[in-house]
Amino acid sequence: MAELEGPEFGKADFVLLDEVTMEQFLENLRLRFSQGRIYTYIGEVVVAVNPYQALALYGAPMVERYRGRELYERPPHLFALADAAYKAMKRRAKDTCIVISGESGAGKTEASKYIMQYIAAITNPSQRAEVESRFGKYMDINFDFKGDPTGGHIHNYLLEKLLLGAPQALLSSLHLCRDPRAYRYTREGAPACEEDAGGYRAVEEALGIIGFSPEEVGTLWRVLAAILLLGNIQFTVEGEVTTAEDTAVVEDMAAVTALAELTATAPGCLHQALLTRTVAAGGGELIEKGHSPREAAYARDACAKAIYERLFCWIVGRINASIAARGYDARLHGKSTVIGVLDIYGFEIFDTNSFEQFCINYCNEKLQQLFIELVLRQEQEEYQREGITWQSIEYFSNEPIVALVEQPHRGVLALLDEACLAAGTVTDPLFLASMDARLGHHPHYTSRKLCPTDKTMEFDRDFRIKHYAGDVTYSVEGFLDKNKDTLFQDFKRLFYNSTDPVLRAMWPDGEQSITEVTKRPLTAGTLFKNSMVALVENLASKEPYYVRCIKPNDHKSPTLFDAERCRHQVSYLGLLENVRVRRAGFAYRQPYHRFLLRYKMTCEYTWPNHLMASDREATQALLEQHGFQDDVAYGHTKVFIRTPRTLVCLEQARAQLIPIIVLLLQKVWDMRGAWRGALARRRCRHLRAAYAIMAFYKRQKVRAYLRELLRRFQAVRTLPDFGKSVEWPEPPAVLARWRARQIVKNIPPSAMGQLRAKVAAMEALGGLRRDWGCQRSWAQDYLSSPSENPGQALVFARRVQSLKDKVHFSSVLFSCHVRKINRFGKSRDRAILVTDQHLYKLDPRQQYRVMRALPLSSVTGLSVTSCGAQLVVFHTRGQEELAVCLHRTQPPGDNRVGELVGVLLEHCRATKRELQVRVSDRVQLSLGGRRRLLTVETRLDVPTPDFGKSRDGFVLYWPGK
Repeated sequence: MAELEGPEFGKADFVLLDEVTMEQFLENLRLRFSQGRIYTYIGEVVVAVNPYQALALYGAPMVERYRGRELYERPPHLFALADAAYKAMKRRAKDTCIVISGESGAGKTEASKYIMQYIAAITNPSQRAEVESRFGKYMDINFDFKGDPTGGHIHNYLLEKLLLGAPQALLSSLHLCRDPRAYRYTREGAPACEEDAGGYRAVEEALGIIGFSPEEVGTLWRVLAAILLLGNIQFTVEGEVTTAEDTAVVEDMAAVTALAELTATAPGCLHQALLTRTVAAGGGELIEKGHSPREAAYARDACAKAIYERLFCWIVGRINASIAARGYDARLHGKSTVIGVLDIYGFEIFDTNSFEQFCINYCNEKLQQLFIELVLRQEQEEYQREGITWQSIEYFSNEPIVALVEQPHRGVLALLDEACLAAGTVTDPLFLASMDARLGHHPHYTSRKLCPTDKTMEFDRDFRIKHYAGDVTYSVEGFLDKNKDTLFQDFKRLFYNSTDPVLRAMWPDGEQSITEVTKRPLTAGTLFKNSMVALVENLASKEPYYVRCIKPNDHKSPTLFDAERCRHQVSYLGLLENVRVRRAGFAYRQPYHRFLLRYKMTCEYTWPNHLMASDREATQALLEQHGFQDDVAYGHTKVFIRTPRTLVCLEQARAQLIPIIVLLLQKVWDMRGAWRGALARRRCRHLRAAYAIMAFYKRQKVRAYLRELLRRFQAVRTLPDFGKSVEWPEPPAVLARWRARQIVKNIPPSAMGQLRAKVAAMEALGGLRRDWGCQRSWAQDYLSSPSENPGQALVFARRVQSLKDKVHFSSVLFSCHVRKINRFGKSRDRAILVTDQHLYKLDPRQQYRVMRALPLSSVTGLSVTSCGAQLVVFHTRGQEELAVCLHRTQPPGDNRVGELVGVLLEHCRATKRELQVRVSDRVQLSLGGRRRLLTVETRLDVPTPDFGKSRDGFVLYWPGK
């Protein structure tokens, strides 16, 4: 029960309504909105109304007010929900998520910002979360076992338009003008204003803070400009008489030249990709087909969408690489947990609803289905934990609606894909006819053909789905084209061959041979469905918390409450259904000790403290004294109250007694103050005496040491060797600890891990190897660095993230390009990735595809040479050993053998494993079941390190004298 709110503010929890009706729900919502109370609970769900004005609800004092408090101890607030999610994650070491939903303009993004601001404030006061969103997103915030944030990860689910307010000089270099109406893709947007320039500066500054290089930012602006110019390219045909099958030509070649400059591609290749497509027919045969103007326009738009999507995914990938948790080892730092924050688009019903609205509403159906399932599952699990009998709850299930959309072979998306893949000419009306024939019996589907009397739909155009939020009529016009959204392979090859390394990295699939016949790409609908299934699986694995955002009016007025507008949102958000589910059993539940802490003053047997055997017995005595024993149930750790009336009566009794108790405590406090002061002063005297004794003892030990030094060395000038033969006395421990503290305190905590690794490397290699890289800083994960791995760093980061999602390792210990040799004596360029679980051998030419995965626990030792060669041999237990030479380093010749040895030794020490390190110029290793000898030979005629065969095995040719 949220305190500090009187009846004039309405019910702080909709569960406490006298009757669960739409009228009472809206009236309570209206009353709280008019009183500035924009947040209301439904159990542990927060209903948030957009206030359309700045409120003093989010400052540092408010953060402290909610920090560590239970959900019901303070008035409803986003901070209370965020704190509950954080505490649940920290106490139970379980992943949690906060799902924020509502229609556009309801305040979802602001809610996500305040939630992350609160988490940042309570976990690290020096950090502030500031996340701006113009797209649907899911963000994970990673925490260590202490509850401190270690990193994050963002998933994007929808992209929207972006307008720039760049300086005029930059616009001129990008072949752009200031007016967005000059470009087809932004013509529907508003004219440029002063806010655009401020937004541009904020974005550019944010990119620099995150770690984008100037070259990467330049590529970002050039790609955005290329998208705008691409949309303006028009196609026509030569000659006066034209047909639909005539070959297209570009109207303005100057636009193609500018576009080629921005994308760093050859103008001729770009011109050919715009007008033709090359198809591999098998057997190495190629067929080149020219586009008609309509086909060329379709290919142009598909290309623009793909460029924008890949640009956005690249930006998100770079941000993820910047905020990802680094150096985290679950064995050292404890289990890593996650708080997920989902801010996604809401249900949409427009005058004309097309494929986009269909996908968005399907997304909301999936989330509503998950919402009801998880709420019911939470209720049932809590009842079972507490030993309360579970009663079946009747509720509206939207599972048939979800099945109508996504069911394999029978759902709308399956029929849409079938129409897109069918041979011959298939039109949107034919697709609608197919749905009428296959789905006509479904209770949630109808069309004008199935219901001829319904004149709100048009023949051969409209169909209607009965969603949980209401009936939505969709127009099939454009469904097929929007679902295909196919990008021709010619564009992929074109941009892969760009001389801009950043743009090239966005198109790794362009490396595919032109003669290779590939699978047909997935349709837009299938891709969207797959992303939604993955999102729902992700959310279902976490403990959920919910924020339901409501838009009070369409005029952004801080005082207007449009009842009909809100009624519609309450209906499609399923809020009444949520209240009914929450109240179906027991409307209120609380741990016994918390219940007594709040209401014990209302019973003579529990005030000020009870003498009973348990808190449960005390709670039972309190409720029986009030006559509520028939309205409650007693669980193992919580009391369950069935009706809100019981709680209201307890609150009223408590409110009457609080003023009396406050007066009593004030009098007692005055008397206790003097006694507490006397105790504190006595304790202070004792501490001062103890510290004085300790200080005297330390001074006495140091004086004794100094006197002994004077005694031994006072006559050294008279000795023949001037005191060289005099033995120094053993210094006291206090001086040794003092000297150690002076050295260690100047080392920052962030450098301690590297220092321990260097100490481990020094113990293993010191005196045995001439150079092991101790003088430089150790970066460890070199392949994720754009300076070390230009053009491929993002590709490598994506590979690492996919491995992390699959294997769930905690940290990357080392990564570098290498030259390796196999058992046949053939050498290849590869890369190695060492995590806290595996040693991976990767192929850089195939997007760092995993060639071999070796469990780190099977690595028993390392062999390195005493010379400068970067040779490392991994000795294993029961598996073929691996011999590599580290190369392609920046700067060239950078010695990283010691770094690899040190980080592996330190990891093994932390995990209590033994790792043998041998230094020898003749290394024995096992390849192909045979023992081989590997030696090093320095030669002047080899520019780069390479392996070769020798009489006894293999040899590494190392460049140099």
